[in-house]
Amino acid sequence: MRLRSLTLACSLAALTVVPASGPAAWAAPHATSQDKTKAKVVKPAAPEPDDMILAVVNGIPLTKRDVDNRGKLFALSTGLPVNTELMTRLRPQIIRQLIDERLRTQEILSRHIDISPEQIAAAIAGIERRNGMPANALRDKLAQDGVSLTTLIDQIRVQIGWIQVLRQELGARGRVNANEIAQREEALKREDGRTEFNLSEIFVKVDDPRHAEEELDFTNTIIQELRKGAPFPIVAAQFSQSQTALDGGSMGWVQEDELDPAVVAIVKQMPVGVNAISNPIKVPGGFVIVTVNGKRVIGHQMGHLISIRQAFLPFDTQLNPQQVTPQQQQTLQKAMHYISSVQSCDELAAINKANGEKRPSDPGELQLERLNPQMRDLLATLPLNKVSRPLVAPDGIALLMVCNKKEKNFADRAPSEIADQLMNERVEQTARQLDSDLHRRAMIDKRVKLKGV
Repeated sequence: MRLRSLTLACSLAALTVVPASGPAAWAAPHATSQDKTKAKVVKPAAPEPDDMILAVVNGIPLTKRDVDNRGKLFALSTGLPVNTELMTRLRPQIIRQLIDERLRTQEILSRHIDISPEQIAAAIAGIERRNGMPANALRDKLAQDGVSLTTLIDQIRVQIGWIQVLRQELGARGRVNANEIAQREEALKREDGRTEFNLSEIFVKVDDPRHAEEELDFTNTIIQELRKGAPFPIVAAQFSQSQTALDGGSMGWVQEDELDPAVVAIVKQMPVGVNAISNPIKVPGGFVIVTVNGKRVIGHQMGHLISIRQAFLPFDTQLNPQQVTPQQQQTLQKAMHYISSVQSCDELAAINKANGEKRPSDPGELQLERLNPQMRDLLATLPLNKVSRPLVAPDGIALLMVCNKKEKNFADRAPSEIADQLMNERVEQTARQLDSDLHRRAMIDKRVKLKGV
């Protein structure tokens, strides 16, 4: 997959307390009626200690605390409640993920790869930006809910380090030459008129196809949470065992012949851009969950790219339309003043910064046709360098401005996009081979029974 952006990766696990057995189960075979009234009552089992070792990976312990911390991070990042039943079902997969991370960490260290604090800070800022969060919001949220920032940092460190491992492993194959790009361009021309798909995926690996029940159960659990609203990129980053996890599960634009036939049969029937989640799709090596972000005919997809700036003016308290506060009235007056006085995108960005930059001033280039209908209608008719009407939300007022608008054939692939796709294929193959080698050489002592680990 692309050796580029990271998306937040997190998960959750919880401990199930064993219920007490009924008194009759412990009664003596010949107890008298008086004895029966004194029958034993089993007390609930004591909670497992946080430092209980669940596995040892090449001499490095994996504890219950490690699993629970990762679990809490997942719950917070997806907005899911800490549900004991759900987290118990996720627990085996979290352990598998952490075993994989221990192996990758050891490989990173053996190659003397150093991850700087600046790289980690930039990755966290990227996570916040891609998920529409203001600067430092993720750190503040973790601190507020009692989750150590170290849990997130450790995961990001492994992701960044693993990318560098793959670069080393690829060596000279880590460069795509002009000849290879030209060959792929010719292949795309031959595909002109056929349908291609913009997909995101979550891949759940099955090591032993004869015993895939646990992985299938986990896959169905993930699907349930995605359909309840858990963000696909975050869940993919944590649980997908494909290299697309590093990019939130995004596969980009792919043709039918690049996909498993079972996946093609499903995506042809799925709706586009409505966050529809597939059922588990059995493919070689495991199960896949997909969502379809777009469909188009190869060579033909006209659309519009726009660049915007936004300013967000926050309220001190949540808006109650029946009891508008003086501060909220003043904020609306400020917004109306900016509408009549601001004439450039730079000015609007400066206003956003002066108001705490609660939302990013520049959300990046947007494809107009992929925005929700209300936003699309607003921006399509807004003249360049003109501030929009106030967009009032419970926590504040947003003002938007279109800086640039251009028409583009989105089916045209730049050479850099083709190079990305070719590199993705190589990285995916290399990563799977290296992961397999690490597991084969590893000494893994499992203190809990996990199929396929």
